[in-house]
Amino acid sequence: MENDYSLAPLLFVLGALLVGALMKLLLKKSRFPYTVGLFCFGLLLGTLFRVNLLPEAGLLSKAVEQAGNINPDTLLYLFLPVLIFSAAYEIDLHTFKKTLLNSAILAIPGVIVSMGLAALLMIGIAKLVPEFGGWNWTVALMFGALISATDPVAVVALLKELNTSKRFSTLVDAESLLNDGTGIVLFMLFFGTFSGESPICSSPVAEFLLVALGGAIVGYVLAASCIFFITKLKGDEMVQNSVIILSAYITFILAQGYLHLSGVIALVAFGLEMTYHGKIRFSPRANEFTEKFWDLASFIANTIVFIIVGTIIAVKVKVTWVSIAVMLGVYLGVNLIRAAVVFLFYPIMKRNGYGMSRRDAVILSWGGLRGALGLTLALMVAGTSTIPEEIRNQILLITAGIVTLTLVVNATTIRRLLERFGLTEVPAARSFLEYSIRRRVSEQSEKYLERLKKREIFASADWTKVSSFLPEKEQKPDISSCSEEDLLHNFRCAIYGTEIQLVRQLHADGTISTDSYHKLVHSQERHFDSDGALPLSDRDYLFALFTDDSLLKFYSSHKWCRRILRRRLVRKVGTLSDLGRGFLSLQRDSLSEIAALKDAEIAPELKEKIFSTLESEVYSNVSRMKVCMEKLAADWPDAYSDAMTRKAARMLLCNEKRVVRFLTWDGIMPPKDGEACEASIEDRAARIS
Repeated sequence: MENDYSLAPLLFVLGALLVGALMKLLLKKSRFPYTVGLFCFGLLLGTLFRVNLLPEAGLLSKAVEQAGNINPDTLLYLFLPVLIFSAAYEIDLHTFKKTLLNSAILAIPGVIVSMGLAALLMIGIAKLVPEFGGWNWTVALMFGALISATDPVAVVALLKELNTSKRFSTLVDAESLLNDGTGIVLFMLFFGTFSGESPICSSPVAEFLLVALGGAIVGYVLAASCIFFITKLKGDEMVQNSVIILSAYITFILAQGYLHLSGVIALVAFGLEMTYHGKIRFSPRANEFTEKFWDLASFIANTIVFIIVGTIIAVKVKVTWVSIAVMLGVYLGVNLIRAAVVFLFYPIMKRNGYGMSRRDAVILSWGGLRGALGLTLALMVAGTSTIPEEIRNQILLITAGIVTLTLVVNATTIRRLLERFGLTEVPAARSFLEYSIRRRVSEQSEKYLERLKKREIFASADWTKVSSFLPEKEQKPDISSCSEEDLLHNFRCAIYGTEIQLVRQLHADGTISTDSYHKLVHSQERHFDSDGALPLSDRDYLFALFTDDSLLKFYSSHKWCRRILRRRLVRKVGTLSDLGRGFLSLQRDSLSEIAALKDAEIAPELKEKIFSTLESEVYSNVSRMKVCMEKLAADWPDAYSDAMTRKAARMLLCNEKRVVRFLTWDGIMPPKDGEACEASIEDRAARIS
């Protein structure tokens, strides 16, 4: 065993996870990004190996050597599926759709323009620096493609740490995922001339469209197949996640390795489809397990990838003074190109989706990080013997230098840039609302403490010490500058958030169907986008479903086909009644939330105006929906009766499932018996057609 180095990779992985856990704790309250810390550790480890400060014959030295010389395909196929799918699976689909056009602008024409400008920069350097005289347009464009796309691994990890706004983080996240696919496709177009891989189409444009759209289709088809298999199998969360992991890897390997399509775009399509149609069809318990599992998988993959990237750079890169000067020049050039591209398309992007401010554009320019993906492509170049060795080394050096500088410089300073532009500051009205909610928690704790003091069993307790565990008193935010409109908008946003959570809970409990869930969520999306500007009673989309229904009209005017359409009619009436009952439940909860928010410390006359407005909007919704429900029951009594029968049966089974879960959670019923009971409930639920 003394000279057996087969355990070296395992030692590296275990060591990386240990370092990652320690660094996560050490940098938890620091302003230094955790992922950059991992990268720097990898650099240090590789440097120690390179200068022979690690034991030459030791297992650690062998582990670092193997990590530093890892096959780029291993890096690509082992870690990228986890990181790409995890990022795509967490994206909010509505926000993604609103930012899709801007993301696509940066990801397709933006990357193409960046590639051309980067290639032009390298050709200029080749004319001026003799060492780079071997560069031609093919090499320059290949390098431009691999260096122009921001890396989703680095960007997504950074955004999670910075806790930026959902809209901006989704834009950056989506752009990095999409332009990652674009960058690989463009890179392969030029890399193929050296690797011997022939393109599928003779036209580069047709090749690009085929690879990108083909990847999206493969991802969608495999996601739909995965969802179908899981829902039919009705297995537990272990089975569900095993199938998802297998499907994610199959998607990437099939698209990238065998069909020569974009594996990244395939994974993005796979993840988005699983998010939109998959989550809602899986059980809540399985979804909770899935989210936690992929968070863990993403943490492990990120930890290992960033340490490996740092190690590779320290071990493999050959440095000269001239190459360092060129690398620094290219780093400055790449940042300027990124800024030029963002501001080139800024006039278009500021009018699309949620829009874009100049501050957003500046941060977007500076936040264009490069990471594992660019280095992986550079390693592919470095391993291709048909490319001159000098050019291979230069591409690897420049790419490694840009990865290092964007992670060490850009990533560590972007937080200060956000703070300087005031993007981390919470508006006064929003801050006051958050304070009011925390105050409710504090008041409930204080009331509970008073009840504890009256219990005889705690007569000897030191209440001064116990009281020290109460939440600390907070200073009330100054809202003197807030207008009535600002406060009203923020209170509406709080009620929107309550509605969204309740809709999810209603569906999880089986109170509303999947179709009703999607319609209710769709009715809330406009309110989410308005930032509270729309009244709570602006639900015309929802009420239109009750007043304009082609099936109901057709059924009432064609007696001869009523028997044929009977089943569809019952389903349609059931969906509408389901929708109406669910909406009324939301409004009752909104009234409860409004009553709780009334404790906010606002001037009495302002409070009266705000909360009377909110209550009138909710009561308007209730009265309109009751009219719709009464009309539905009067117009279609038989179908309505059938629908209510099915709904009552579903609610009966849902209640039984809740009882089983409570008994399981309390330890009264063994988990295995609980699973058996839930399986029996699912079988009976399947009989409700």
